[in-house]
Amino acid sequence: MEQALKEKLEKIVELVNNAMVDPDIDLDYCIPEVATTSESCDVTGVPYITVKYSENKYVERKIRLTDTYLKNTPEEIANLITFSIEQFKLEIDGTQLGG
Repeated sequence: MEQALKEKLEKIVELVNNAMVDPDIDLDYCIPEVATTSESCDVTGVPYITVKYSENKYVERKIRLTDTYLKNTPEEIANLITFSIEQFKLEIDGTQLGG
């Protein structure tokens, strides 16, 4: 992995960790050479973040950090990831409430 990309991914992980202080959300990272907390990380594929809503361990979403995503700044990417996580949580809450 080239150094600039590695530094960008490290910054994204840092920003997302700082932004996501929700105790109901678990994040697993599968970003080789940067952050690998996922037990089933596919190190050969596109880096991704798995979002799990702790209210329902069976519901999760993978946010893939594709080349299109990575054209943005780390701050923009972290904002997109955070927004996606919030949308995911709203969807789950809506389903649980019969929405």
